[in-house]
Amino acid sequence: MLDTRFPRPLGDIGHPDSFGVAVRHAVVRGAWPSEVVIAVQALRAGGLGEAFAREARELERQGALAITTSCGFLVLLQRELQNAVGVPVVTSSLLQLPELLAREQQVGVLTISAKHLGAEHLMAAGVAPARLDDVIVQGVDPDGEFASAILGNRETMDLGKACGDVVGAALALKSCSPGLRTVVLECTNMPPYAQAVRDATGFELRSLLDAPQLLPRA
Repeated sequence: MLDTRFPRPLGDIGHPDSFGVAVRHAVVRGAWPSEVVIAVQALRAGGLGEAFAREARELERQGALAITTSCGFLVLLQRELQNAVGVPVVTSSLLQLPELLAREQQVGVLTISAKHLGAEHLMAAGVAPARLDDVIVQGVDPDGEFASAILGNRETMDLGKACGDVVGAALALKSCSPGLRTVVLECTNMPPYAQAVRDATGFELRSLLDAPQLLPRA
């Protein structure tokens, strides 16, 4: 988990009941939302990568059968974190893009920051360079409630306004790419508003909660 204090309604990766199975949360102190999203180099400098790996090893020691993160931008650490432990690691919903692109001409991505989600993140998720243009990225309003509360790490957030921001971004994505069928929610704070997005757009949505590696083992 990033070091956060903003509200986490049901469906958010940080809500204890979002998975429907027992979950342990490990917070990486000093991993602020704005730093992870905006400052790419912060993941490789200042020891953040090793800090996440250290927490992953501790979760594995405690018995975790799979490990995920609370920010899709941490896809940049996918290889490093997977190499640190022996259980499946799914850092980001973006890791589902290669599978989706194999059956669809284009796939959409809703993100907290279109300005900062770039080719480096998509390629870290396994998207081939030749298919980068087939990933249509749309961000929420950077000055809206959703982005400002989360990236500003505020203690309060107007959930109604935040929902409106996510739905508004989805409608903008549908308007610019009317042929899209499937959209990946990069941000792990977006699933609480997924039904509202479906109702407004008809999109099939994929989030980190849909990653098969995170499902309970039979």
